[in-house]
Amino acid sequence: MGVITGLARKTLRSLAQKQLVGLMISCAILALVVVVMVVGGITWLTASLVSLERGWLDTSINWIVGIVLGIGGWFMLPVLVVLISGVFQEITIYKVEEAEYPDKKREKEPLFWPDLLHDIRFTIKALSLNLLVLPFYLVGVGFFLSIVLNSYLLGREFFESAAGYHLGKAKAREVGRLHRRLVYSSGLVLTLLTLMPVVNLFVPIIAVVWMVHVFHSLPGSDTAP
Repeated sequence: MGVITGLARKTLRSLAQKQLVGLMISCAILALVVVVMVVGGITWLTASLVSLERGWLDTSINWIVGIVLGIGGWFMLPVLVVLISGVFQEITIYKVEEAEYPDKKREKEPLFWPDLLHDIRFTIKALSLNLLVLPFYLVGVGFFLSIVLNSYLLGREFFESAAGYHLGKAKAREVGRLHRRLVYSSGLVLTLLTLMPVVNLFVPIIAVVWMVHVFHSLPGSDTAP
């Protein structure tokens, strides 16, 4: 718990710096657009999925389907965080390291969107896994399974992004396995933040900043090329 508290303090300190304010505003706008599209998609799907034309039965089924899809859709929002963060990922890492780890920052200039295909593949995979969890909401364990699943997915993906910025994806994956407890705990924090209204609009930036601090807190990170 002490490590997580320390990471939270470092993350809040970084987010308070003026060079990240513009990125956070841009991130919030993009995230809001995505949320509106997801909610609109769920509403449309609910209306068109069931049409029995049986009066109260049709209405009841649509309500049930709508509630299940709405709840499931809300808990699937964390996987979209990765796709949104891809726009701001490298520039955010660069700015945080420039301010707080100037002797460890990478000299290569950040890319606008470093790996679009990777982010799209991850999002599709994560959405597919979350869809498999969807039926479990009907028996009351969907919430728990969703939190467990997305904590693992977000922890691993954001750590590999922050560490991979210096080490490359393959080496970052190895390092993540060595520190899987810290990576998963961080993923849990990020997943819970994605479920908080308003705060979740800024999570794509928060997640990147958090994992930058996680990476630089590890022994030997100062030897990264």
